[in-house]
Amino acid sequence: MSLSTHLAELTEKHKLLERRIAETIAKPSTDELEIRRLKREKLKIKDRITELKS
Repeated sequence: MSLSTHLAELTEKHKLLERRIAETIAKPSTDELEIRRLKREKLKIKDRITELKS
């Protein structure tokens, strides 16, 4: 897998997590633990993208 393909996949995963976080927050029965877990995962992906770009 090329670097650009891998970066594109990570970027897409990051966007999907962003949407899932927004959807979870919008629910009346917001699960704070789930939101934290999703945000942590999103941050790991962002860090990986940054690492690969440098």
